[in-house]
Amino acid sequence: MTYLGDSGETSAVLRQNISLLDMNPATGTKATFVAPGSVTRGEYGLFRWDMPANSGGAGSHFHRGFSESFYVISGQVSLFNGDKWLEVSEGGFLYVPPGGIHGFSNSADLPASMLIMFAPGIAREKYFEELAEIRATGRTLTEEEWADLFARHDQVNL
Repeated sequence: MTYLGDSGETSAVLRQNISLLDMNPATGTKATFVAPGSVTRGEYGLFRWDMPANSGGAGSHFHRGFSESFYVISGQVSLFNGDKWLEVSEGGFLYVPPGGIHGFSNSADLPASMLIMFAPGIAREKYFEELAEIRATGRTLTEEEWADLFARHDQVNL
């Protein structure tokens, strides 16, 4: 049990008008940090990922300290399950436990949207904010800088 009180409490958090993060100006991919860990007391993080047609995505990778789940809201998303790339349509869901190899992409001719959930709710938004800043400024990182970025954010690329 995480709540030990007898009568409940008023503790709900409402968020509205959440801003979008332009993840990649070249592709038009946008992220919305619907419920980052800072809002959910670190229990989970919930992000919306909007991808224009043929916008690519994340190659195969894994995380040591958190699970990641994908739920396709619209369109078709290519999700890698560690074995093969699957074409997942609206309503499809993929759960990836810690250590599970995965990736995602939109290689379709139509836009797609999905929800991504991280558990526990680490500050995953910091990783995406850093990536967005690198892409927006056109900054070139050295191999050591990329390795540091990935290590700080539990991102093991394959």
